[in-house]
Amino acid sequence: MSASTSATTPSGTSASGAPQPGPSGNGFSRLVQRATSGSSWTVYALLIVVFVAILVMNPSFGEPMSLMAFLKKAAPLIVLAIGQYFVIVSGEFDLSVGSLVGAQVVIAAKLIDGEESMTWPVIGLMVLFGLGVGLINGLIVTLLKVPSFITTLGMMLVLYGAIRLWTGGAPTGSLTEGFRQWGRGGFPDTPGQFQVPYAVLITLVLGVVAVIVMRRPYGRTLVATGDNDVAASYSGASVWWVRTRAFLFSGLMATVAGILIGGYAGVTAQVGEGLEFMAITAVVLGGVVLGGGRGSVVAAMAGALTLEALFTLFNQLSLPSTIRPAVQGVIIIAAVAYAAMPRKSKVAPQSNPTTPAGVPEPTVPKEPQPAAP
Repeated sequence: MSASTSATTPSGTSASGAPQPGPSGNGFSRLVQRATSGSSWTVYALLIVVFVAILVMNPSFGEPMSLMAFLKKAAPLIVLAIGQYFVIVSGEFDLSVGSLVGAQVVIAAKLIDGEESMTWPVIGLMVLFGLGVGLINGLIVTLLKVPSFITTLGMMLVLYGAIRLWTGGAPTGSLTEGFRQWGRGGFPDTPGQFQVPYAVLITLVLGVVAVIVMRRPYGRTLVATGDNDVAASYSGASVWWVRTRAFLFSGLMATVAGILIGGYAGVTAQVGEGLEFMAITAVVLGGVVLGGGRGSVVAAMAGALTLEALFTLFNQLSLPSTIRPAVQGVIIIAAVAYAAMPRKSKVAPQSNPTTPAGVPEPTVPKEPQPAAP
C-alpha cells in the first residue's frame, strides 16, 4: 500500500485525521444544518404556523394570485431587512432607513412631476442619494467613532426635517407609470391574469446577491468584524471600510425599497415612517444577534416575510393596527434576551497525539521524582 493511501474511520475521517468526502446526501444535510443553526430555525417554524393559521381562516389566501399579491406587499420590507442585516451583523444599527425611504419617494415625485422622460434620471439620482446617505453614516461611525445608534438617529431627524422644510409639509408632484411599474407591475404585463410581480423578482435577485456576498471573503470578514472588531483588525481587515460598505449597502437597499413603495403608496410625508423599526424587528426575528457576529441573511429575509404574514393574520383576526408596535417591541426584547442567554460550549474529546502517518505516538513514562523532604 502506498503512503498516500489511508484507511477511513466510521466517522468519515482518515486514520491521519483528514476528513474524507461523504455521501452525496451530506451536502444537503449541511445546507439544512446551516439554515436552521442557532435560533434561526424558529423563524421558519413560526412562518409555517402563521401561514397555516391564515389559510385556515382564509383558504383563498393560498391561491397563486393572492400569494403573489402578498409577496409584492412584503417585498419592500424584505429588501430593507437585507440592508439592515449587513449593518447589524457588523455590530451596528441603521435607524435612518425609514426616513430615507420617505425622502426618496418625496424627492422622486417632486423632480419627476409626471414627466416620463425624467423617470430614469431621477432613479439614478435616487441611487446616488441613497449611497451618499449610507457613506455619511458609515464614515461618521467608523472614523469619528460616533455610536451608530446616535449617528443614524440624527440622520433620521435630519432627513425628516429637511424634506418637510423643502416641501413645506405638503409634498407635491406625481410619479409616472414608468416609475410605478416596478412596485405595482409584473410579468407578463397582462392585467387580470396571473403574473409574477417585478417587486418579487427584484427581491429574489437582491437576495441571491446578498447570499453570494456573504459567502465571499467580504462576508466572512463582515461577520468577524461584528464578532470581534479588534481581532479582525489584527488579522489585517480594514474594519472601518468593512463597516462603511455595510452602511452603503443599507442605503442602497433603502433606495430600492423606496422605488418599490412608490409603486403603490401615495406621495405623503408619512411614507416610510416606522420602517426602520420593522426592518430591525424582522432581522432579529430571523435570529440575527444584535451586537453582530452571528446570523443568516436568508433567515433575516424569512423574518421579514414572517412579520408581514403576522400582520396579515392580525388583519384576519380584526385586531387593531395599534397592536403592531407592541408586537415589534416584544419580538425585539425576546430576541435580545435569548441572545444574552449563556451558551454551553462543546469541548472536543482529547485524543492521543498522532504522528504524520497516523500512528499514535508512544507514551513516554515520566521519571520518578524525589520525595519531598
